[in-house]
Order: sequence, then C-alpha cells, then structure tokens
Amino acid sequence: CDLLRINTDRGVMLTDGKSRFSINGKPIYHFLGGSTFSEYTVCHIETVAKINPAAPLDKVCILSCGISTGLGAALNVAKPKKGHTVAVFGLGAVGLAAAEGARLSGASRIIGVDLNPSRFKEAMKFGVTELINPKDHDKPVQQVIIEMTDGGVDRSIECTGNVQAMISAFECVHDGWGVAVLVGVPSKDDEFKTHPMNLLNERTLKGTFFGNY
Repeated sequence: CDLLRINTDRGVMLTDGKSRFSINGKPIYHFLGGSTFSEYTVCHIETVAKINPAAPLDKVCILSCGISTGLGAALNVAKPKKGHTVAVFGLGAVGLAAAEGARLSGASRIIGVDLNPSRFKEAMKFGVTELINPKDHDKPVQQVIIEMTDGGVDRSIECTGNVQAMISAFECVHDGWGVAVLVGVPSKDDEFKTHPMNLLNERTLKGTFFGNY
C-alpha cells in the first residue's frame, strides 16, 4: 500500500527514478504504478495481483480498477449490513460496482444519485432501488435523502470526485452510526467543509483506494 500510494503520480520507477517506456528516444511516464492501458508493462511487484488462470482475459482486463474500487468500497469499507439503506453518489462504472456491492450485502434500499438521468435505467440493473437527480430539487440532496430515510442512510459511497458530492455523501448519513466512504479523487485545490457537529454526532468518514483490496 505505501509503495503504491506514493507512486501514483510519480511516473517513474522508485528503484532508479527512471521510466521503462520511451518513444523516439523520449520517455513515456508510468501511470498509477501500473500503466495497464499498454499491451506490455513494467511495474513494481507490489502493484501486481494474481488472477485465476481460468478467468477470460478479455473480461478480466476491465475489472482491475473501476469495478474493484467500487465493489471493494462497499464490501470492504462501508460494509453495509443486511437491511441497511445505502446511497451511492455517481452512477458511472465505479458507482454501479458500489451499488452491486451494496446489493450483495443485502441492503434493503439503494439510492442512486446522479446529475445524468440517462444513467438511471442501467443503474436499476445493478440493484439501485431509488434514483435522485439533484437538479430536480430545490434543496441540498443530502436533505432530500435525510427526509426519504427518516434521518439519513446507514451507509453512503461517493464515486464522483466532486467535492460537493463528497460533502453531501457525508452529511446524508445517519447520526450515531452512519458511515460515508469517499472513493472519487477531488481536484488538488478542493476543500472539504462540513460542520464539526456532523463528526461530534458520531458520523464516520472514510476513504478508500482501489477498494482496499
């Protein structure tokens, strides 16, 4: 974990500070310690995961980041219990994987939040039971969710990278036991601002990287 976290945007190998790729004599830098969009790659052993040889590579190749990140955010970090309510912010590939993780955990309600209604139909296939477009409401989406769930959801998972969505995901969980998990990567100058009472009221805020696998 430590090796990967400090090497995500370094672009070179830690052993000698150089890239293993080049074109026309100019270096091409590594991406996220893996550079898995290339046909062949060189990476640190700590960034390699062994897969079952029976798994078809044409399908496994799309699972390495988005699916594991979202699924793991639900199963390994948020850990909803059977009957829990879960809100998922962002219904792209990562968010759909998070919704699937919530479904596998036995969540009774999975509330999907997205500004793009064209994603809603597909989201229902991954266990989402209710859908919210924040643009359809004249109040903050966290308030909408709190009213829908009699005080807030048990778990929320943010998969957008938008700092306002992150704040909403935290502020929509229930006092006393609610857990919010941040998955998306914000812009470097973004600031997460919330009232300290949200922490004093025993809401929990967590983050995850690659779903904690």
